[in-house]
Amino acid sequence: MEDLKDFIDLEEYALSDKKPPKEAKYLIKIDKKKYPVTVESMTGRDILLLAEKNPPENFQLRQKLKGGNVRKIGLNDLIDFTEPGVEKFMTIPLDQTEG
Repeated sequence: MEDLKDFIDLEEYALSDKKPPKEAKYLIKIDKKKYPVTVESMTGRDILLLAEKNPPENFQLRQKLKGGNVRKIGLNDLIDFTEPGVEKFMTIPLDQTEG
């Protein structure tokens, strides 16, 4: 496993009002766990799969931004980790209703 000190912790950067550098490795927080990623952006689907939320269609992904704003992320929405203020992600199981 790679040394995590080489990774940019997005939550810490958001709380410190720092813009994450491009071409870096990032630690993204999903629910209560941090995951190392080596790409600058991922789709909502990729983030859910990283957090082992299978199938991703059964979960809603929300992004918490600095200041407390929360936005819903679609499966095909692209999240850019180099944007300032990306704090963490939360997953919510969708209710399985018989139709």
